[in-house]
Amino acid sequence: MDSHTARPSRDGNFHRSIGLFSGTAINMTQMCGIGPFITIPLMVAVMGGPQAVVGWIAGAILAVADGMVWAELGAAMPGSGGTYVYLREAFQYRTGKLMPFLFIWTVLLTIPLLMSTGIIGMVEYLEFFFPHLRWWAVRLISLAATGLVTWLLYRRIESIRAITIALWVIMLLSVVGVSAAGLSDFHSSYAFTYPAGAFGGHFFVGLGAGLILGIYDYLGYFTTAYMGDELRDPGRTMPGSIITSVIAMMFVYLILNISVLGVAPWQEIARSKSVASMVVEHSWGHAAASIMTILIIVTAFASVFAGLLGGSRVPFQAAREKVFLSVFGKLHARHGFPHVALLTMGAVTAIGTFFDLTEVINMLLAATIIVQSIAQIAALAVLRKRQPMLYRPYRQWLYPVPCAVALLGWIYVYVSASTLSLILSGAWIVAGLVVFAIWARINRSWPFAPVEVREAYLGNDASCEAWPNRCS
Repeated sequence: MDSHTARPSRDGNFHRSIGLFSGTAINMTQMCGIGPFITIPLMVAVMGGPQAVVGWIAGAILAVADGMVWAELGAAMPGSGGTYVYLREAFQYRTGKLMPFLFIWTVLLTIPLLMSTGIIGMVEYLEFFFPHLRWWAVRLISLAATGLVTWLLYRRIESIRAITIALWVIMLLSVVGVSAAGLSDFHSSYAFTYPAGAFGGHFFVGLGAGLILGIYDYLGYFTTAYMGDELRDPGRTMPGSIITSVIAMMFVYLILNISVLGVAPWQEIARSKSVASMVVEHSWGHAAASIMTILIIVTAFASVFAGLLGGSRVPFQAAREKVFLSVFGKLHARHGFPHVALLTMGAVTAIGTFFDLTEVINMLLAATIIVQSIAQIAALAVLRKRQPMLYRPYRQWLYPVPCAVALLGWIYVYVSASTLSLILSGAWIVAGLVVFAIWARINRSWPFAPVEVREAYLGNDASCEAWPNRCS
């Protein structure tokens, strides 16, 4: 066993036991839930044919470039918290607690919307068994599923290890099963015959919408950045797990997408609400399709359960550190879990199920891009200037090229988002600024008091726990 494996982090609760292989597996598990099973038809529709594969390749390029931003920040500041920590450290000099506050405020929207996509996808696959559900029935089922998840979480849950392992196994069975079904009755004329003008002037318009769906499917490549206190050798594990997981999932998505496209004409794929069920039924019959559909429904439900469980802890931790609204720092009197955050996120998830799937994906990305993705690129540049002595076991290769690629990619995604998503996500951020101003006035924080600078990762205590050989 590595001598660093059992070393506790500075809060005394975590152990640095996650290496490159396990870190990559964790990222891949978070990246591939129900996502590809609900976005393949959307991707084919917006791209207008089998050239939809380009959307996943473009998504992988953006994810790798952005992943290198996460890698440098995460390796240099390997604590639990991810973006919250990076924004706190980078922007404290001029704007105090504004950026971490605004990030947590945005998390109250983006994590539940991500969970809404799981609920929407689950109900779409449920329609395989009940094909004539009316609009009101779909909404009632969505609300009931969200309520059930929230109710199941309304108690103290010590660990989700078993859930995560089960989700990973079911995900693998689903992806392998659908890919095998598609390849067993594969027609290259369907998968590789492109419509006239497929790569013409309208291609880049479709690519913008396709990139939104593609990067949505890769979300989760940065999971290990939120587990910095548990990584062994963060300087190697952080960048390695991020970049390896993105490249591996790109090949998984390409195989899955091509195998699906080879089963039927792309127009039929684009119209499907449960494309995985359709492919398996076409190749192996209704009984096999029913089993696959059940696996995907279970995957969707379990991913929403795990996502809300982990997500509800984010505003709780920030509130406890006096960087967010104090009400979110309260624990349930009897069971000791952050019930305010859970109920808030459960309510937003329920509201999100009333929107179209594409609109929900657009909204969550539009909000994330401004406060997280672009802000982190700026944070990396700021920290290189403000904290040049910060120990960086991983420095971004070819800096600042990956930052520029990521920035251009995120801007392209943002301007390609729907008007409604831009309006609603923008309104949420503006509301966050108003709430921050009120909170800052009550708590006598910037801009109503001088900024308080605390460079947490320049001290030896934090860095020595992550890299003990450096301090020996």
